[in-house]
Amino acid sequence: MSTSTVTAPSGPAVAPARTAAPARLRTATAFTAAAALLAVVAAAHLTQGTSAVGALDLLRLLTGAEDPGTADATRVLVSSRLPRLLTGAAVGVALGFAGAALQSVARNTLASPDTLAVNAGAHLAIVAVAAAGISLPVLSAGGLAFGGGLAAAAFVMAISAGGRAGTTRLILAGSATMLALSALTTLLLLLFEQATTGLFAWGHGSLVLGDLTAFSQLAPVIAGAAAALVLLGRRLDILALGDDTAAVLGVHVRRVRLGATLLAVLLCAAAVTLAGPVGFAGLVAPAVVRLLGPLLPGLQAHRVLLPLSGLTGVLIVLGADVLLRAALGGQAGVDVPTGVVTTILGAVLLVWLARRHRDAGPTRRPPGGHAAVRSRAFHLTVVGVCAVLAVAAPALGMLAGDTWVLGGDVVNWLQGRTGPAYTFVLDQRFPRVAAALLAGAALAVAGTTVQAVCRNPLAEPGMLGITAGAGVGAVTLLTFVPLAGVWVMTGVAGAAALLTFALVYGLAWHGGLDSDRLVLIGIGVSAGCAAVTTFVVVVFDPYNTAKALTWLSGSTYGRTAEQVAPVAVALAVLVPLIAAARRHLDLLTLDDDTPRVLGVRLEPARLLALGAAAVLTSTAVSAVGVISFVGLVAPHAARALVGGRHARVLPVAALLGAILVSLADTAGRTVIAPAQVPAGLVTAMIGTPYFVWLLWRSRFASTRAR
Repeated sequence: MSTSTVTAPSGPAVAPARTAAPARLRTATAFTAAAALLAVVAAAHLTQGTSAVGALDLLRLLTGAEDPGTADATRVLVSSRLPRLLTGAAVGVALGFAGAALQSVARNTLASPDTLAVNAGAHLAIVAVAAAGISLPVLSAGGLAFGGGLAAAAFVMAISAGGRAGTTRLILAGSATMLALSALTTLLLLLFEQATTGLFAWGHGSLVLGDLTAFSQLAPVIAGAAAALVLLGRRLDILALGDDTAAVLGVHVRRVRLGATLLAVLLCAAAVTLAGPVGFAGLVAPAVVRLLGPLLPGLQAHRVLLPLSGLTGVLIVLGADVLLRAALGGQAGVDVPTGVVTTILGAVLLVWLARRHRDAGPTRRPPGGHAAVRSRAFHLTVVGVCAVLAVAAPALGMLAGDTWVLGGDVVNWLQGRTGPAYTFVLDQRFPRVAAALLAGAALAVAGTTVQAVCRNPLAEPGMLGITAGAGVGAVTLLTFVPLAGVWVMTGVAGAAALLTFALVYGLAWHGGLDSDRLVLIGIGVSAGCAAVTTFVVVVFDPYNTAKALTWLSGSTYGRTAEQVAPVAVALAVLVPLIAAARRHLDLLTLDDDTPRVLGVRLEPARLLALGAAAVLTSTAVSAVGVISFVGLVAPHAARALVGGRHARVLPVAALLGAILVSLADTAGRTVIAPAQVPAGLVTAMIGTPYFVWLLWRSRFASTRAR
């Protein structure tokens, strides 16, 4: 065996020697080009700001020329521009290294600090401490962020089978976890608004710093973790060959994977501590470097990939900052988080990668494929019980709140015989209860339709960009035309939702509609829409972030009967149409061929069904804001109760959605009264465990199938 290992023909041994020099030359050229571009971007970055100090002033300072403005230039450079530049560089290096390492560990090109919810976990940890009124030193805050990010990453990797069971599973698991952690973070920002002042913009990645204190303490941490990852480079190269091969070659697979993950999370925590969550920089940087692999084969080695990803990360973060201030002026660098720009860039890249990727993981199975077959009597019993609960839930909503009333008071109010105090309370409460009930039903029907058309049991309107698109339209209208009427709000939200849906559907169409591609593109578009919403708020209405947070968290606060009317109209018109197409939905869940054989025009049926879902979602968003997971939880629970036929699923799902949002709204208004928790945050915290359980169950199902 040893002889066969040592002996080799002399010819092939010489070929690598002849090709090694050009490969090294091309790698050195790539580093040189990146360094030169970085120097240009850094120089441009230093010339931008809110002061009058420009490039000529800095040039005179650099040459040592005596000038009356030299002192001002020095002060501006040291107190503002240099800290911002160095912070951006440190964050870029940290996220570039971390993204490359996480992609290698997960063996998934879409793994990143964002898609693994590392940034969300670190962000929640820091906001929780701020909400408690505790001020921590920089390193202590970094340690806390490290713990939060590590817990989130471990959780996502566990329920997505380490990221190797499929790209869609990884992104869905990370998105669900990120949504739940973001819901908790938003709740803290709303409940402790004074203690967390300024954290809304920082929570989207801001490079505004007053000095170099944080940088000087965290820079050694970032440098040490990056160097340790480079030292692991050889083992990561071998690990890329597969676990079995790596083990045969003497690599301790679990130890290397754990070490690389810990170092990557440490880098993410340092970046979040410095500047907040800078969205998608950790996805874009290594993805750009990997795309150059066919041109520069030497880049696939981790000792080259990791440093070049770090350099690319710096270029992305500083380049986004330069682009922001060049387009909108120096003040925009203060008002608009840099992470908004990087998130938009990352969303575009995620969509592009999703268009090129075809994932056939275990999430791709017909919804209801494993649902139990129920008898007609059982089905009628379930419908009856749900109907009773759908009446009891709003009845409880009318009684509960910061002021509790009795059933007799409600009866007197209906008859117009209550006093002014109870009349005022119940007049304000009734539209909120009605909005929650109707919006829940609309979102549940929309979710049932989306899952059927996409043939993906983990899809919902929020993950197809429909909800985020409607949110962009509604928040933009609230910001620029705060006195706009209800029907105008509904029209704008609906148009934005339909445009977003058309964009997602058009991008997902690539020689046919692939459900995984549709979901991945929807998640990317949702992230982009969220960044646009943040941009609108912080630029045009920065002193009213609570309004945007409340809207984006899904709240019935201040609703009127007029605002509820569009949801009722949409339900009255579209639900009968969807119910009439219930057999088409049953066929669409199977495959593409069966509907065609049975005479169903596939694409028109898909478009009409998803269009109806988009309208239902947009009217619900215009009434109660952004509420997540209802369109996921209600259809699944309905299928578990009555089976997979849509004739049975649709009514039960509608009733369950109405019950869920109604109870969430009542709980949010009652538990910590007089303060309130938006209904969307409650449903996110209820829906996320259910979503995780679905992923975990499908994980074991896929394991048994293999």
